[in-house]
Amino acid sequence: MDSYHIPAPPTPWSQQLVEPAIDPSVYIHPLTNVIGDVRIGSQVHIAPGVSIRADEGMPFYIGANVNIQDGAVIHGLEQGRVTGDDGEPYSVWISDNASITHMALIHGPAYVGKGCFIGFRSTVFNARVGDGCIVMSHALIENVEVPAGKYIASGSVIIHQQQADRLPDVQETDSAFARHVVSINQKLRQGYLCAEDQVCIASIRNEPNGLATVQSSSGNGHHPPSRLDSKTIAWIRDVLSHKFYIGVEQADTRRFRANSWSDCEVIKTTQEKDAIATVAQLLQRYPHQYVRLFGINPKTRQRNRELLVQHPDALQSA
Repeated sequence: MDSYHIPAPPTPWSQQLVEPAIDPSVYIHPLTNVIGDVRIGSQVHIAPGVSIRADEGMPFYIGANVNIQDGAVIHGLEQGRVTGDDGEPYSVWISDNASITHMALIHGPAYVGKGCFIGFRSTVFNARVGDGCIVMSHALIENVEVPAGKYIASGSVIIHQQQADRLPDVQETDSAFARHVVSINQKLRQGYLCAEDQVCIASIRNEPNGLATVQSSSGNGHHPPSRLDSKTIAWIRDVLSHKFYIGVEQADTRRFRANSWSDCEVIKTTQEKDAIATVAQLLQRYPHQYVRLFGINPKTRQRNRELLVQHPDALQSA
């Protein structure tokens, strides 16, 4: 699986250019950054816009079946470590089956136990959160050790150990919800991986040979195969020569005017003919939409070189 990861930069406290170690079963969205000594276990799902940056504090450990949701940030201070379950020091340790939900911040030194749920926009900093804890939205957990199986209500500020010791126990309904979130994200991980596999997608669409079947014009409303013009083919050739991915977006007229585009696909092939065929198939899929292409640098995930390849008004006048 292709994913964006780069080594940590050389710094006064670390001259080793350590790259992430990522299990092949992991799904990492293309718009996520994973930097430095990050060790990610099996069947992890990492959503768009996540920043996992082990360039100051390091290393990070992310266990099996963890899900890290949109906009979450994982970082760590140069100083300070927690002891992982393997007895080794880590800046951040996130145990198996944990959920780090939308916009949460885990800032090392930090330990998140097995099956924990860290709610929207909550922060864990210089703290240990024991196994099975449920942390709801907008909570702050700092400079404490939360015992296993505790419930932290939305908006709580837990910064003294006495507060952590007095927390109520998690109820079974809370634990069931946390398990449900893990199972949903496992299905998402499997679906995203399938979406990147032509054979898997073909089996869902009942298409032969892992390729979409493009219908020819027969007077019954089907559109003829899209033919890419020389400008588009030259653009694809140039982008692939830089070893970039090709992003594809579409918009109807209203969204086009508002510059609000929807993602279609990220084309990761290095073969020109495959890229051209995929773009042509997408134009077939969105015959009445605006469609544009853009390059994606796989090392930096920055986009560039946009090209509008389909304009509905132009199609109507042709």
